[in-house]
Amino acid sequence: MITDDFERSRYLEEGARRAATLGNRGPLRLAPDGALDPAVLEAYWRTGFYVFEAVLEKEELHELVNEFESVLTRAPTGSGSVVDVQGRPAIGAEFERPSFKFARPLSDPKGGTSETGGRYQVKMAEPAPPENAPAEVVLQLSGVLQLMDSALRLYGHPRLLAVAENINGTDFTPFTDTIWVKPPGLGASVSWHQDGTTHWDSADLDAGTHGFNFMTQLYDTTPANSLWVVPGTHGEGRIDIRAKLAEHGSDRFPDAVPMLCGAGDIAMCNRQVLHGSFANTSPDPRATLVFGFHRRRSVLGIRGWAPEPFDAARIATRCGIINLAIDARHQRYPNEQPYAYLPSQQGNEPLRWNETARSDVLANYNLNDLGI
Repeated sequence: MITDDFERSRYLEEGARRAATLGNRGPLRLAPDGALDPAVLEAYWRTGFYVFEAVLEKEELHELVNEFESVLTRAPTGSGSVVDVQGRPAIGAEFERPSFKFARPLSDPKGGTSETGGRYQVKMAEPAPPENAPAEVVLQLSGVLQLMDSALRLYGHPRLLAVAENINGTDFTPFTDTIWVKPPGLGASVSWHQDGTTHWDSADLDAGTHGFNFMTQLYDTTPANSLWVVPGTHGEGRIDIRAKLAEHGSDRFPDAVPMLCGAGDIAMCNRQVLHGSFANTSPDPRATLVFGFHRRRSVLGIRGWAPEPFDAARIATRCGIINLAIDARHQRYPNEQPYAYLPSQQGNEPLRWNETARSDVLANYNLNDLGI
């Protein structure tokens, strides 16, 4: 008798083999004028994602991992809690928007719900958690730049910002940022979805309308714990995921591939591509720091994930965090040529990273996120 464990193992192996044939991974190569390698652009627009290998030096990766793990030790004990396991005020409790989201171990907390415009159309398989499993595990950290100085510095990385310019133009704008957490043997799934919600019926819709995300891996990923992507779907418009699930009779879509990365790799992933992740029953953790960017014309005047349409003032305020991150990075890496962000040079006072900016500029910056 062929067991489901055997079928699952075969699915993971076949997905990894498919991923290896895509030709969408390699170093982050920029020409002297900042242009992204045409081969990278071709692979990205063909598949919907690209893995930049070994972007982070060991020291920077070490700082990110250490700070992330330190933040986890100060996390609330669960949903609604404001204290950590030692009874201290939890990190992030002072901010207006909760910094942590939790989920039941191995569950699919978003699938089939109305969250984010109902984009999580289907429910993923939910394995039974171990008998000694906690009631909840961390699913997401949001507002990461105000929780981790190392994340703020990464946000100002000159080569990543140059990639954003290549994809979305010199006036590119931010999206939001989060860390998706998949504890070993307990991590929740994220239902198959496309990130975009606002422009599917637009006459101007194309493969890049809803922007892209950078995905920095703090640990090595495996087929069992990684994000899975259906290549090429970013150009297909809004996909009927329910019909796709019904067609295949399973959430293991046969045309999907795992986004396999080493620690310190940074993938860029189109927000319109169909993607999701399975419950992490493996012994390996995953933590993925995600932050994204848009075309300015995709957000200006649009009523996205906020009560009012995004106006120029809100966009300028949120864009200022890029400028702040550039300065924070330059202070930490003074020999690195900083990125010149065009919107910060158009009559705005340059922002300087210091403790005053931490409280007056960075605190609660994510209330101005530009979600579409």
